[in-house]
Amino acid sequence: MYGDASETTSSVSGKPSLARGAGQHVLVVAGEPDIAELLATTLELAGYRITLTGAAVEALVHLDALRFDLLVVDADLPDLAGLGEAGRPVVVHRPPVLYLTACDSLGRLLPELGLGEKDYVTKPLRVAEMLTRMQLLLRAASPGRRPDHAPAYGDLVLDDTLCRARRGARGLDLTPAEYRLLRHLLGNAHRVLSKEQISRYVWGDFRGDNAIEQLVSRLRRKVDRDAPALIHTRRGFGYWLGKADGDG
Repeated sequence: MYGDASETTSSVSGKPSLARGAGQHVLVVAGEPDIAELLATTLELAGYRITLTGAAVEALVHLDALRFDLLVVDADLPDLAGLGEAGRPVVVHRPPVLYLTACDSLGRLLPELGLGEKDYVTKPLRVAEMLTRMQLLLRAASPGRRPDHAPAYGDLVLDDTLCRARRGARGLDLTPAEYRLLRHLLGNAHRVLSKEQISRYVWGDFRGDNAIEQLVSRLRRKVDRDAPALIHTRRGFGYWLGKADGDG
């Protein structure tokens, strides 16, 4: 599921282009000892300080006692629901969370995901993707981000307080569904999202391909008008947001 330790270790140490940590304290929550140890070894080699725990109740104790920069949580943890529910009234500082999940378990996580706060990578785990998503979560939570904490990509900026968006100086007149779609694409920049993932995030259930294609088309006309395209189609797979290769 995760590959062997030697393969993971060589991936981290042999490719300087991989995203690396800067000593941030990460709490790894994984029930299976082999998986937990592999994650800890990988992340330590990538420059993070690691604390391991095997259950949600233990994670809450750690969160109450220490300040962590990030949680990495195996979504197959049996008492995962307790981490989300019991932690809300107890833990003052809630760090961002990266879930490790199988594709067929993604549906139950989608309502929990939030821009700049929670994200996921799917199994089998790809080390480069995991380290990149960790870095993006840490960057979004850092004190040096935008003063208004506005989600942004280049000149595309969202205002979650007013549910408005702009591209450069131009305001975007978005419907609620278009805003949710744009927020989801922006929060997963450079990641292809399937039509089912988009549909369940925007509407809470799965709708036909035509409904999603029409929604994406309307949003693309508003976002990419008179500006380099940010919303792209990966035919047969889904849609993604970001600068295409060759763009400035």
